[in-house]
Amino acid sequence: MKFFPLIWSNLLRKKLRTVLTLLSIFVAFVLFSYLSAIKQALSGGISLAGANRLVVRHKVSIIQLLPESYKARMERISGVSLVTHQTWFGGVYQDSKQFFMQNPVVPEEFLEMHPEIVLAPEQKAAWLRTRIGAIVGRKTADRFRWKIGDKIPILSAIWAKNDGTRTWEFEIVGIFDGRDKGTDTTPLFFRYDYFDEARRSGFGKGLVGWYTIRVTDPARAAEIAKLVDAEFENSSAETKTEPEGAFVQAWVKQIGDIAMITASILSAVFFTILLVTGNTISQSVRERTGELGVLKAIGFTNGQVLALVLLESCLLAVIGGALGLGFGKALTALGDPTGGLLPMFFFPNHDLIVGLGGCLALGLVTGFFPALQAMRLRVAEALRRI
Repeated sequence: MKFFPLIWSNLLRKKLRTVLTLLSIFVAFVLFSYLSAIKQALSGGISLAGANRLVVRHKVSIIQLLPESYKARMERISGVSLVTHQTWFGGVYQDSKQFFMQNPVVPEEFLEMHPEIVLAPEQKAAWLRTRIGAIVGRKTADRFRWKIGDKIPILSAIWAKNDGTRTWEFEIVGIFDGRDKGTDTTPLFFRYDYFDEARRSGFGKGLVGWYTIRVTDPARAAEIAKLVDAEFENSSAETKTEPEGAFVQAWVKQIGDIAMITASILSAVFFTILLVTGNTISQSVRERTGELGVLKAIGFTNGQVLALVLLESCLLAVIGGALGLGFGKALTALGDPTGGLLPMFFFPNHDLIVGLGGCLALGLVTGFFPALQAMRLRVAEALRRI
């Protein structure tokens, strides 16, 4: 710490250059924070998926429906402890821009299958006794300022009612929270019995979108998946059973390879920042060649000179990076910028740690060669440049 004033004075030697370099690093790490939050929003459900849950969908495509009668046959398979189903509703509220997930479910089975959904007992009881009742996640309730007791019209482009209309009305009887920070609290769930009775005859009656099954032993998940698919082999609706995480990942991949897209953008940005910061430190060292020679002449060792330059580079990178990460954390904490399309939008703590490590790595890499050059500098040659 006794050399800190010397390092700090070197950074302030060219104030404008230092400020511009700091701003470049700052922007890079703000972008890192934002892209990490977007990646979390799009693929966070994969890591939260239950290890003991499998999803059974139609073998051809997720848009193909499965018979409701499959449920009883799955329950008879050894190792299966619980089976429930969901169906994609595909509705919008008021206009097409206000989209969020809505699915009909069997309430008791659904809540038992998904313990990460936290619903007050009195709200659960209200859902069970209210035929048009629905529960909605906290984010969507806050987004539209819904409260318990509100009647909500949802227009479905897929499902028509018996009277030919496509506007379904639901009563909000519960608002659920997530047990974990990354739990999706944007969907709306309503009762399947009401949905199946009210939907138009001849279109999907007795059919569901997909099943979720709970296995007693996660180690047997692959074996049970094969047993389920074998049960419906050569039927009119063959199945594909996969871990819940793989099912979520398949949805995400419809957008693209999020990890690769994020990594590509960040690689380009950080390569540019590497050049900018490296050039700043190199120029600073070249301008101080004579002073470095004086330091060596009065007793500073090669190692100390190397450390001084490296610490200067690291200090510059850490200040800029830490400010960028802090600002990015605050910015992402304001919530989903799309108004609900990115339900799990937040800057994860593990990415924050990675970012702090990236600050230090940036300082070490950009300062290494200038520091090596300063260490190898000969005293006599340096003093001639004074």
